Amino acid sequence: MKLQVTQENLSKALNSVARVANTRGTLPILANVVLKTIGTRLTIAATNLDIAITHYIGSKVSEEGSITVPARLMQDFVSSLPSGVIELSLDDYKLHITTDQYNSVINGVSAEEFPVMPAITEGKTWSVASGVLKKALQQVLVAASPDEARPVLTGVYFHVHEGMVYMVATDSYRLAEKNIGAVSEDVQLLIPANALQDLLRLLGDNDEPVEITHDDQQVLFKVGEVELVTRLIEGSYPDYRKLIPTTFATEATLKRTDFVNITKVSSLFARESAGSVTVHLDPAAGSVSIRSVASQLGENTASATAEVTSEGTITLNSRYLLDALGTLSGDEVKLCFNGKLEPCVLKDAKSDDYIHVIMPLKS
Repeated sequence: MKLQVTQENLSKALNSVARVANTRGTLPILANVVLKTIGTRLTIAATNLDIAITHYIGSKVSEEGSITVPARLMQDFVSSLPSGVIELSLDDYKLHITTDQYNSVINGVSAEEFPVMPAITEGKTWSVASGVLKKALQQVLVAASPDEARPVLTGVYFHVHEGMVYMVATDSYRLAEKNIGAVSEDVQLLIPANALQDLLRLLGDNDEPVEITHDDQQVLFKVGEVELVTRLIEGSYPDYRKLIPTTFATEATLKRTDFVNITKVSSLFARESAGSVTVHLDPAAGSVSIRSVASQLGENTASATAEVTSEGTITLNSRYLLDALGTLSGDEVKLCFNGKLEPCVLKDAKSDDYIHVIMPLKS
């Protein structure tokens, strides 16, 4: 193998793939990245057997070949080099990396010992704009469960409902659902949240299409020159729609920044009560107030001006409330519920494509 590539492109590719290289696994070679020439391009790939990322970069290839080298060393080394052209050449299993001022050798392992990278030969394909998918992931991933005891809740469920693709995540205490638009394919995918966290780092805010191909076991995301493949989670997702109320007895509309501020202040006094705060909606005063009590420290009540339909009180986890407010992007938010033991819904006042549901605490 002998080729020339720019430091910027090589460093960017290594940063994309190296994070899935697994240094703590039982297979030592999974801590490596594969460098392989295909035509006029260099591919850099890594996998932890659940997720695989491949990055393609243009290069000037003189001799074809392949090798695996330690991911962390290669990533740190290339990012430390000055910008410009780097020459890579292979002598036995030693990778020579040469620039004008640097000449280094990294000992590698044969690429034939590396696990076969997963591929989808037949599957359904559809696409969504990169910026749309990025925002949707930022809004729903927060609600996915980290608890491996219930695997289906550690994923994000992509599915079609009435011609629209919805993404949903829940840990059974809260739920986030986002509509990302119409699609002609029948989509039903349960994708691990940790794989989508890696995908999120690859996405830009632009309208570049992300191509999504899937079969019964895997899903492939193609973002520009990068491909991410992950296994799907087996199992049936809970019928969550019946948990989401469609009409509300009590609603309040207020500025999101005001809501965030009064929640933050109240959460300081809610630490010893596991984050519990009481939210009160008062139509006469035209306000939403949040009260928290800490027996050792004191108590706090903070309020913000709001349009309120009717009086109501609900007790919520302040961290979940702050997480939900952080996923909303409009200037004004709506807080809606039916009773103090019924689910509480938060959404942007002027948009219905995203809702965040929080289950109340017993007060």
